[in-house]
Amino acid sequence: MTVENSKATVQGGTTQHVPYLVSWNTTKRCNLRCSHCYLDSAELDGRDDTSTDEALKTVDEIASLNPNAMLILTGGEPLLRYDICTIAGYASKKGLTVLLGTNGTMLDDARIAALKEAGVKGVGVSLDSAAPAHHDRFRGVNGSWQRTIDGIEALRRNKMDFQVQVTVTRENREDLPAIIDFSAKAGARALNVFFLVCTGRGQNMTDLSPEEYEEVLNYLASVEKSAPNGMMVRARCAPHFLRVVSMKSPENSLLKGNTSGCIAGTGYMRISPEGYVTPCPYMPPSNERSNLSVTALKDIWGNDPLFLSLREPAYKGKCAQCEFDGICGGCRARALATSNDAMGEDPWCAYIPGGGKKEAPPVRPVWTEGAQERLSNIPAFLRPMIRSGLERYARSKGISEITPELMAELKKKAGVQG
Repeated sequence: MTVENSKATVQGGTTQHVPYLVSWNTTKRCNLRCSHCYLDSAELDGRDDTSTDEALKTVDEIASLNPNAMLILTGGEPLLRYDICTIAGYASKKGLTVLLGTNGTMLDDARIAALKEAGVKGVGVSLDSAAPAHHDRFRGVNGSWQRTIDGIEALRRNKMDFQVQVTVTRENREDLPAIIDFSAKAGARALNVFFLVCTGRGQNMTDLSPEEYEEVLNYLASVEKSAPNGMMVRARCAPHFLRVVSMKSPENSLLKGNTSGCIAGTGYMRISPEGYVTPCPYMPPSNERSNLSVTALKDIWGNDPLFLSLREPAYKGKCAQCEFDGICGGCRARALATSNDAMGEDPWCAYIPGGGKKEAPPVRPVWTEGAQERLSNIPAFLRPMIRSGLERYARSKGISEITPELMAELKKKAGVQG
């Protein structure tokens, strides 16, 4: 029996890549002036935005690839688009799970009600400090912290699920415990800690050193299960996180099918305000044909050389020697930005491979009919992550076959209910 779903086909252990997470920069306009912005967004007049009709056609293309994908509408500041609820509502009716990424300064009761009516299921809000000074300086506008806090309070008041996004830098890394505590008490479902990729305006900033990067990852690994109110704490744009977790706690549930390293180009893509399609927001398009005005989204996803290279990676440097390449793989955007080679080693990784030239990877495990059936009953947007995590775990343990019993065992160890 073959399990067909909108994300992937599992057959004899082979996988067809289909995007299950799409981030769409719907506008370049923004009411803030963030020093790390990869888009170099600004207060523009909106003439460069795609029209509503063009935006709805883009939704059609996304849904044709995967009608159950999670779609993040972001910017710039997406709430500056007068038609953002029209786009969200259309995407929701197509079956997509729609989320909004915002700086939070424009959220109020009326806007949140409109977003909920349009089918938006959750909101990600950017907050870079538990106190105003750093946030306002980082975001480039005095008073922006308070307006964001007011927006978070409006989300809680209107019972809209939200998560907090923080970009960690040298200036605010000591503030992370306070940000975790603040976010949990504010009612956030999760805190996503993003690690700066030096592109756009961010290319002129000083990032964490590799050693500081490692220190922060170790801290996050130590608190990811102990945040107040059960809030999840996760590192983003930091594939090394799973390597750190593996070294600290090999039996951690994060390593048992619930997450993976970087999914750029394999389960994730980004659409720019100009219509370029890239594996992640920090990678430039591979060529001029990687644009929706020239090439269909399905063709870009299926044939673009940069996307294809990420699905069969041939790492170089120490990433090629690393025994953790199966769960990490390094940040390909950082490698591309620093060496002009997406397969180069990640310069922000402090880890020195310990085993020399690693052995040939074990054969990918085979899925039994019962396991495939069980996978088909998992919510669609989770299937690719569960599938890749189970395969990774099986390879690491020398398990050649994925069975319902193995899935049940790992589910029990991870403490998942239902």
